[in-house]
Amino acid sequence: MYGLLRNILFRLPPEQAHNFTLSSLDVAQKLGILNAFTRTPAPCPVNVMGLEFPNPVGLAAGLDKNADHIDSLGALGFGFIEVGTVTPLAQAGNPAPRMFRLPEHQAIINRMGFNNEGLDHLIANVRNRRYRGVLGINVGKNKDTPNEQSEQDYRKGIAAVYSYADYITVNVSSPNTPGLRDLQFGDSLKQLLNAIKEEQLACRQAHGRYVPVAVKIAPDMDEQGIRFVAGALLEAGLDGVIATNTTISREAVKGHRHEQEAGGLSGAPVREASLKVIQCLNAELGEKMPIIGVGGITDGESAAEKIRAGAKLVQLYTGFIYRGPALINEAVEAIRKEVR
Repeated sequence: MYGLLRNILFRLPPEQAHNFTLSSLDVAQKLGILNAFTRTPAPCPVNVMGLEFPNPVGLAAGLDKNADHIDSLGALGFGFIEVGTVTPLAQAGNPAPRMFRLPEHQAIINRMGFNNEGLDHLIANVRNRRYRGVLGINVGKNKDTPNEQSEQDYRKGIAAVYSYADYITVNVSSPNTPGLRDLQFGDSLKQLLNAIKEEQLACRQAHGRYVPVAVKIAPDMDEQGIRFVAGALLEAGLDGVIATNTTISREAVKGHRHEQEAGGLSGAPVREASLKVIQCLNAELGEKMPIIGVGGITDGESAAEKIRAGAKLVQLYTGFIYRGPALINEAVEAIRKEVR
């Protein structure tokens, strides 16, 4: 049934289809008919970062940037939901068109640019949610904030969402904010991670609870870069790493009419790059820090292989757009067989 709906939706421009779909899910959820079109996965609990997840398949950040649709997305069977990326101040993002489908590759290119309504809007939605599952909140910096002052934006984000999140993700890997990925390297990364940890500990003291913080990284680093990131994360005492964000490579989609579009490529073409990053991280981190695998999950096997590579949890985005809610169940069942 979703295949039929997708064919209709794909007649609309991508961003319009995205907004229409989420609004329709909200209506179906409020009318109490959403469950008729979905099937909640059988429990497959896993404990990661000190949190109990009902199943290891979550929704990646980016689909619900403003936490406008938590209740309806949370009713689809995900083991956890991650909203954002949210920046301290609202920003419009990049000019449209800024999202492109590549159906032949089960892929999407986007250059949204952290378009969001800001912290106050997101927090109001989170406070009013009915969804009581595990909620991650992904924070970033505003486009106009210089990299030298980026830690101020991340501190603001962490402090603002700390009371409402089960875990927090720090996004330093989107290719759509100029210079952002530079924060993944060298002294810039170490300085930022130390500031993030300092803010986390200050918030723990203020709120009397510990909220784990993970860092989301790009798939475009070489092994030396990945090993450096792993070491820096351990040294700073962060709680997890999400691998990976979208890629700037176009190797897998050469010849496609959208090949030259700027932005991050997601979906099936990222599968191998994401897997290699997870494998390299796992070799460095072992059981010292959990990895959340994301990128190119389009079926059960591509979810299970991330678990084999060392991930403890996985997240869906582009595969979910192409496959719909059935992918959640398929991924959970494949992982269940893998971890038996």
